Amino acid sequence: MAALPLATAEVCDANADLIMNGELRALQPIFQIYGRRQVFAGPIVTLKVYEDNVLIREFLEEKGHGRVLVVDGGGSLRCAILGGNPVQQAQNNGWAGIVVNGCIRDVDEINGCDIGVRALNSHPMKANKKGIGEKHVPVTIAGTRICDGEWLYADTDGILISRTELTV
Repeated sequence: MAALPLATAEVCDANADLIMNGELRALQPIFQIYGRRQVFAGPIVTLKVYEDNVLIREFLEEKGHGRVLVVDGGGSLRCAILGGNPVQQAQNNGWAGIVVNGCIRDVDEINGCDIGVRALNSHPMKANKKGIGEKHVPVTIAGTRICDGEWLYADTDGILISRTELTV
C-alpha cells in the first residue's frame, strides 16, 4: 500500500486546480526533518494526544502497511511524545512515516532509522503514560485540517495533504 513518493514542488506546480479547491493543501513549514527517509508518502492515520505517548506506541506496534501516522501533540514543546524505540518499531512494522505536532527525543537513534519523521523539535524529557487521546479524528496541524484516510506526501521542500492518492 506504500505510495509512490512525489516531488512536492512538482505536485504543486501541476495541480493548481486541486490547490484552489482545497483538495491539496501544504502544511506551514514548521517541521524539522528526522530519520533516513527524507521522502515518504502514504495514507494517513490520525491521532490526537497531549504530552502522552501511550496511544502513539500502540499504533506503531501495529503493521503500518505504508501508512503515515499524523500525531497532533498540541504543539507542546514541554516534553517528547516520540522516541527511538517506537520509531524503530514503526520502521520494522512497515510505516512510511510519522509527523508529530510536538517534540521527539533520541534524535541520533531516529536518524539511523529508515523511516521519515517530522517534528517541531527535540526535547530530552519523556511524556506521560496515561493513555489519553483520540484515534482517527480530524486534526488541525500547521494551519491545515487533516483527516484519517487522506494522503500525505513529504520531501525536503515540505509536506502536502491530499484528499486522494496522487499520481505523476
